[in-house]
Amino acid sequence: MPIKNIHPVILSILSGLLLYAAWPVSPLTFLIFIGFVPLLWMEQQGIRRRKFFLWVYLSMLIWNVGTTWWIINSTLPGAIGAFLANSLLMTIPWLGFYNIKKRMGSAAGYLSLLFFWLTFEYIHQNWELSWPWLTLGNVFATHPGWIQWYEFTGTSGGSFWVICINILLVLLIKKKSEEHRWSIRTITFLIGFLILPLAISFYSFEFIFNPRSAANIVLVQPNVDPYKKFEPGEEQRQVENLIKLSEEKIDGNTRLVVWPETAIPYAIEEQAVKYHPFIEPVRAFLKRHSHIKLLTGMEGFRMFDKDHQTKYTERDNAGRYYEAYNTAALMDSGTVQLYHKSRLVPGVESLPSFLKFMSNWFEQFGGTTGGYARQDERTVLIADNSSYKIAPAICYESIYGEFMSQFVKNGANIICVITNDGWWGQTPGYQQHESYGRLRAIETRCWVMRSANTGISCVIDREGNILQQLPWDVAGSIKFTVPTHEGSSTFFVKHGDLISYGSIVFTILLVLWNIFVIVKARMNAKTLSVSK
Repeated sequence: MPIKNIHPVILSILSGLLLYAAWPVSPLTFLIFIGFVPLLWMEQQGIRRRKFFLWVYLSMLIWNVGTTWWIINSTLPGAIGAFLANSLLMTIPWLGFYNIKKRMGSAAGYLSLLFFWLTFEYIHQNWELSWPWLTLGNVFATHPGWIQWYEFTGTSGGSFWVICINILLVLLIKKKSEEHRWSIRTITFLIGFLILPLAISFYSFEFIFNPRSAANIVLVQPNVDPYKKFEPGEEQRQVENLIKLSEEKIDGNTRLVVWPETAIPYAIEEQAVKYHPFIEPVRAFLKRHSHIKLLTGMEGFRMFDKDHQTKYTERDNAGRYYEAYNTAALMDSGTVQLYHKSRLVPGVESLPSFLKFMSNWFEQFGGTTGGYARQDERTVLIADNSSYKIAPAICYESIYGEFMSQFVKNGANIICVITNDGWWGQTPGYQQHESYGRLRAIETRCWVMRSANTGISCVIDREGNILQQLPWDVAGSIKFTVPTHEGSSTFFVKHGDLISYGSIVFTILLVLWNIFVIVKARMNAKTLSVSK
């Protein structure tokens, strides 16, 4: 019996809705295992390539809008552009799958979808228009008990898992539809692929804690309206509030206090940060509590002469050269260590070089044409009053798995996420962002301490469990004793994203083989034509 035809619009919408319904913070995560089935079924119906592209695009658009609609709270034109562009990029692996399957058969086709999608996700984390929010492996962020094996694979292992299950389901349904019987072999593979990762996660991981680490960390959530944060006259009140909330929890065992992104609401020249008059109250606070270090966000800049010009260097109205930074500063009353945010939000904090021709349009709608300067090194901030070696993640950076693992590879033993999620309002955005921090804990087996301006500030242990948190839109602070750990790094930290690297290799081989098949077919056709 032939495959039953279902109208492509139904399959397209269904796929988009399934992907949306599975995404955090929805409890319907299991739907991700059938999210691609309608699209794969559509391809089985022999739909033409142009129409296949259009219906896949509709699915990806529904998924993007449904899960990240909250970015419209920042800029409506920018959000619309992001929805349209990201959905378009997501169709590329599907078009590659369609072409490979038509030319090289089902086996090569389904393998190509797996490798093309994983390659797409890797590239989408490592180019100037990066937006990996919808990396498939992120879908399990609210179920850390399912994915303890991310310490070996990272989120690409989750993406691999999802795509394999979807493909096996389609093959199983196709077999039943065409031959009126179930394929025992396919069922066995399907059950194995579904259960084995879960079984690995139930394995008891043993952690060795440093018994000397009886120190505690204080996380502060000031709950400042981000749209009023930088209004003149607000700066002193905000700093006083941060100090007050900190001192409510500091005790003799406190070694680190963490304030959120841009908590110090001044543009400070970094060469003089230790002496800047605007942060005199902060210095006085640190002198009163000489046993602590403060990790805080701030906006920094540096002035340069004309000989220092990089792709990030800007000129002010007076013709002076400078670079601006979104900075994390670890300080006490006398010393300062700095880290500059390296993963910048496209369109908001940076404009990709290949979109410079649109700079006037971006400025008109609230975007940026210059933006912050990036830092190439993954600098670990050392709290020498304790055993804490900090991987600073400024906001958006915490959604990048391999990026954050490089801090741990450089010696970090704790991750501190400082963020300001208030731009998005009370939407799923800040909840998704919090849950992604749980993935970083599993991948690196480091504790994650999260200080968010408006919420959610929380403590995440090495298994991805949230142990304590402050709710959204509440001012407060958390004190938690956080042990450091000893022993070797995780496989993922040591070796990186091997699944993605392997997928890139197979993608290149498949593309080259496809080109060879096309050229050979054309040569054969030409030879046949000449012989006639």
